[in-house]
Amino acid sequence: MDNQRQGCFRVGLKWLLRGCAVILLLLIVAFLVIFRTALYDRFYLFPKQAQAWAQFQADRVVPGLDDGWNEYRGCLHAHSELSHDSAIPFPDIVQALKIDDVDFICMTDHYDDGKADYSLGWNGMHDGILFVRGYELDHGLMPWGIPEDTVFLASDEPRALAKRIHELGAVLFYSHTEQERMWDLPELEGMEIYNIHTDFLDEDKASIRKLIPQLLLNLHAYPQQTLRLIFDAPAGQLARWDILNQTRHITGIAANDSHQNVGVRGFYTEKDTVILKGTGEKTEIIKEIHLNFLTCLLFRIFCGPLEPNRQILRIELDPYARSCHFVNTHVLAKSCTEKDILDSLRAGRAFVAFTMLADAKGFVCFAQGQTNKAVMGESIPLEPGLKLRAAAPNRCRFTVLKDGQPAEQFEGTELNVEITQPGKYRVEADLNIVGEWTPWIYGNPIDITPSST
Repeated sequence: MDNQRQGCFRVGLKWLLRGCAVILLLLIVAFLVIFRTALYDRFYLFPKQAQAWAQFQADRVVPGLDDGWNEYRGCLHAHSELSHDSAIPFPDIVQALKIDDVDFICMTDHYDDGKADYSLGWNGMHDGILFVRGYELDHGLMPWGIPEDTVFLASDEPRALAKRIHELGAVLFYSHTEQERMWDLPELEGMEIYNIHTDFLDEDKASIRKLIPQLLLNLHAYPQQTLRLIFDAPAGQLARWDILNQTRHITGIAANDSHQNVGVRGFYTEKDTVILKGTGEKTEIIKEIHLNFLTCLLFRIFCGPLEPNRQILRIELDPYARSCHFVNTHVLAKSCTEKDILDSLRAGRAFVAFTMLADAKGFVCFAQGQTNKAVMGESIPLEPGLKLRAAAPNRCRFTVLKDGQPAEQFEGTELNVEITQPGKYRVEADLNIVGEWTPWIYGNPIDITPSST
């Protein structure tokens, strides 16, 4: 009888072990299926990209061409603790911008109780960084240079508001240009040709689901490459921009749309629970988790000691320093003052560059005749021998676009093309990253007018 019981026990133990092995194998297979792309990126693609980005930095050479202007790197369209969906204070913004070597920032906070009060927030120089106060108003209106005693209301009629903005001497841009706007607005002077938030929102549900394994597996080791997964070239915005520039002057800028609010924070409480909050919301609780012995042990292992009110968890895709490093608007100006920066933005003396890939500082583009020169945003009459010249700090693929259509393409660090027809000419530059041409620079157009003779 004892031998029979022992035999049954051995058989039962054997089948239990086999069952556990099958379950473990199924879990491994499920993990490999779900995380297959994230694993490929973690151990092959992202290291290759990181190596390429580092090589761009090592190979970087400041171009020898001089356009005669000073260049300033900016972060445009940014939020602070004044906005309902951001909790970052202004001193923390300064620290993030210093990490990214940003010279100026144009704020765009949200209405508070239906009011945009321009006496609030920072303005002027703070620790070497120029702050330009601003609000992201309804209907996409995004003005800078508004006097600090001004208050706008969410109920303001948009066309009358645009007229008032113009009368105040401010520069007016459109935000979120993927949405329908009043494109005939005469006071409009510029538009976003790229917006990080827009790029994220155009991901469908399937793409968002695919992003979850990337966040879990790769965000800590390769945070910049993980954020870059959302990137899509802004074809629609560029096409709209080129069409508008056929009949008027519209400056193109990039929107960082910095909030530092895409993530989750976890806090341990005296009630032996963990509450989860967003990284942008100030008070709202997303979920409260009641701990048992097992979950408490797991939190201690992965998050450290559980002390009341201690933040034990923080996962975020868009810390300020990362979103402000993703893309920048470079402005050619006399000096880094609010007046000079806004004057240059109005004129279009600017270009957009994806800094996360490679530092584009030093990029130049101008049209040069026998006696005259015109940089981006300016105009010059057509004459015999007129050249379009450009140079970049890294080898790239230049594309010359005339009236929004590709005209010529060259690879190298310098571009030198003869212009024989009037039109709006702008230059794009792509980088070869792991065998794929990737958008790097979007320059504003130069207006080549018909010959004065």
